[in-house]
Amino acid sequence: NYLGEVIGRQLLKFGTSIGANYREANRAASRADFVHKVNLAEKEAAETVYWLELSLEAGFGASAEIQRLTQEARELLAILATIGRNSKK
Repeated sequence: NYLGEVIGRQLLKFGTSIGANYREANRAASRADFVHKVNLAEKEAAETVYWLELSLEAGFGASAEIQRLTQEARELLAILATIGRNSKK
């Protein structure tokens, strides 16, 4: 199914980008660079939540697993938002 392939690719892209951006944030050259990279990770987490919700609505994958992953992505999003907010102070 083409739609399933598109959603799967997007989940792979955005889901793995969260960790890559956060890892880069921890190697940041400055506070501003850290905040920027954490914000990128936060945006990627938000996109991951979106694609997981779309996947659930479209009926792709095991519903319970997608719901679990969505909850985990939302928690990660909240953590990243808090880190970003606290880093701007």
